[in-house]
Amino acid sequence: MLRQRLIYGPILIAALIGAIWLDEWIQHATNGRLPGAILFPVLLIVGILASFEVAHFFNRRGVQVSGILCAGAMAIGFFASSLTPQDTPGLSGIAIVCTASLIVLASSLVYYARHQIATGVASATGATLFTFVYIGLMGGFLIVLRKEHSAWLVLGILLITKAYDIGAYFTGRAIGRHKMIPWLSPGKTWEGLAGGLVTSTLVGALATEITTQVPGPITFGLELSWWQGAIAGLVFGIVGQLGDLAASLLKRDAGVKDSSSSLPGFGGVLDIVDSPILVAPAAYWLLRAFGAG
Repeated sequence: MLRQRLIYGPILIAALIGAIWLDEWIQHATNGRLPGAILFPVLLIVGILASFEVAHFFNRRGVQVSGILCAGAMAIGFFASSLTPQDTPGLSGIAIVCTASLIVLASSLVYYARHQIATGVASATGATLFTFVYIGLMGGFLIVLRKEHSAWLVLGILLITKAYDIGAYFTGRAIGRHKMIPWLSPGKTWEGLAGGLVTSTLVGALATEITTQVPGPITFGLELSWWQGAIAGLVFGIVGQLGDLAASLLKRDAGVKDSSSSLPGFGGVLDIVDSPILVAPAAYWLLRAFGAG
């Protein structure tokens, strides 16, 4: 697994950096009119794939949920979260998200009751709504961040979040002795947690310092001090770990180790995005607390 991660990890990072660069280039080429032109379709596709994996979890537990309906619910949540106008008079983001929720709820009830059998309708509807919130609404925060900030800032958030995973993985393998939550994730240790938090904190501080002090095309587009970057790294590490544990809970309940085998060395799509989808809203509010919103 480590060998596969070392091979495919850099490929995924290079593809992500390429998408970020192209997204930023398109925005500049259109005089700022198309932020997220590349990230939006990429994240939508990633979210749809993750939704099918979540539907598979529920199906393994006997909840007869439709993968297509879950993917559609995710897309509705993603659109509602990411495309809600912020400065348009007469449009309420709360009303849009609530209306999207109603559409998912009503369509799920109708679809799952189409055979005129009540058994399992409530649980399948709940699973679809779960996907709507978990993958759709949360994932849309990455586009919300992109609309307000540089694409490079989004990349920084993702890399700082993944820095925790790298630090935790290698620290846990090297000195991990004390299991953190053995009934949920037997491989995680308190030593790995500490190593991951130290890594994400240091990477956060270093990233903000470099992008602030070193001139060049790659910039976060805002002024953050090193200590703010360190706080961000610590918060992203903690929230990212919670996201990873939430996905572990789903997998444990379904009786599987990975969400799928589509990404060698990593598992499935959800195994890659489980941390960022929870970090994205935390990053949004943290930046506002720093006065960068």
